[in-house]
Amino acid sequence: MVYLTRRYRFSAGHRLHNDAMSVEENRRIYGKCNNPNGHGHNYLLEVTVGGRVDPATGFVFDLVSLDGIVAERVLEKLDHKNLNLDTENFRTQVPTTENLCQEIYKLLRGPLEDAGEERGLQLCRVRLEETSLNVFECVPEGAARRLM
Repeated sequence: MVYLTRRYRFSAGHRLHNDAMSVEENRRIYGKCNNPNGHGHNYLLEVTVGGRVDPATGFVFDLVSLDGIVAERVLEKLDHKNLNLDTENFRTQVPTTENLCQEIYKLLRGPLEDAGEERGLQLCRVRLEETSLNVFECVPEGAARRLM
């Protein structure tokens, strides 16, 4: 199996707040990220796919197709959005970067694997950098050992 990782950038705002918790609990747990006006990040997204190389093209997966799927399924939905207000799932779920990483994985897995089915393409990892200090990864069970 050969792995391909492609990077994308998008900007989004959010407020970390759980309506089921008190104001004090939210402040204690989320600190400055609980600001009622929210805050934003310039995210760096890495999408890693793996599969067999196509003998005709020499590609694991066509980059134009990958870019199109990521643009349609992720970037158009998240870039320059307020995650709490503009995205359906985060109206009821705290938009932590952990949850955002999992959501991106769910958005991409089916379309990517369907598009590369003939070569056994798999979505192997979604890596989301929130800041230079905070990086989150979502991988299917069992795949973490293969990628390390």
